[in-house]
Amino acid sequence: QVQVAESGGGLVQAGGSLRLSCAASRRTFSRYPMGWFRPAPGKEREFVARISWSGDSTYYGDSVKGRFTISRDNAKNTVYLQMNSLKPEDTAVYYCAANTGISWTSLHEYDYWGQGTQVTVSS
Repeated sequence: QVQVAESGGGLVQAGGSLRLSCAASRRTFSRYPMGWFRPAPGKEREFVARISWSGDSTYYGDSVKGRFTISRDNAKNTVYLQMNSLKPEDTAVYYCAANTGISWTSLHEYDYWGQGTQVTVSS
């Protein structure tokens, strides 16, 4: 079983940047595509980004496309989310998880969730 832990959140002004990290406990982490999610008002967790197990394929939610970049370092068992041009509406707890199912964007197709890291963007 893979355990993950997110870090890197904090308080930043609108227009600023943060880099989140998601560290996994086992080398089997490299077998899984990984994704980032965040809560959305009145909804289940919103899909943010996904990266293939090899790192050569990425996919983004419409609200972050062009501003966020997902990457991974399998040698370090770590996935990153570089967040640029942050907006107040990006304020949320960000979670990473392993994409163990078929759908790339449904949170129900992900397992091994971390505790999340809080990102707060002030206007």
